Amino acid sequence: MTIHKEGYTSIALSILFIFVLNAIVHYFLPDTTWLHWIIYILSFALFVIILQFFRSPNIIVQQNEEQVICPADGKVVVIEETEETEYLKDRRIQISVFMSPINVHVNRNPISGVVKYSKYHPGKFLVAWHPKSSTENERTTVVIENNKGVSVLFRQIAGALARRIVCYSKEGDAAVQGEQFGFIKFGSRVDLFLPLGTEINVNLNQVVQGGVTVLAHLKPSTNTTKTK
Repeated sequence: MTIHKEGYTSIALSILFIFVLNAIVHYFLPDTTWLHWIIYILSFALFVIILQFFRSPNIIVQQNEEQVICPADGKVVVIEETEETEYLKDRRIQISVFMSPINVHVNRNPISGVVKYSKYHPGKFLVAWHPKSSTENERTTVVIENNKGVSVLFRQIAGALARRIVCYSKEGDAAVQGEQFGFIKFGSRVDLFLPLGTEINVNLNQVVQGGVTVLAHLKPSTNTTKTK
């Protein structure tokens, strides 16, 4: 278990805040020992909470070009057929994974291939489970096309708490299944848009693990793509 690089600044600021707070308590409230201990305990709890937000576990990814692995830790909150209107512009199976504040917030490539599209969209900060969060919230959309011509679109979506999305994918990059493509601070959700006919391996409300859980199997008949 390591600390993700995206957490270094937040952790440093948290340590500074805790140090200043405890110094004020120590020097300006010298006669209230019970209050000191309450502040110390709460400060320690805050530090642990911030630290666990940015944990980055070491996992072994079983790569398979026919599989779509989960891009994030969390719970499956949507499985439905829908229209993807940003890039693919066709009917797709949408799978959405909600990340709570206690989940690992590392995001991983669901398939290997070439990044065909990557775009950041500023937006609102509706709660992540709001139906309009996928199209109105701050978000980043990425499309990877594998060596069989199958395109998978996935989208990082900010929520009410998450105000910073980090995406490393750039158009033309080689994407490796299971490798990190981004990070969302403090919790939100990731949407995937898979070809119709894809065999879905998860159920609603199922707890999933990024880089480990196999969300779906791509079938030969689903090998269609939209190239721009």
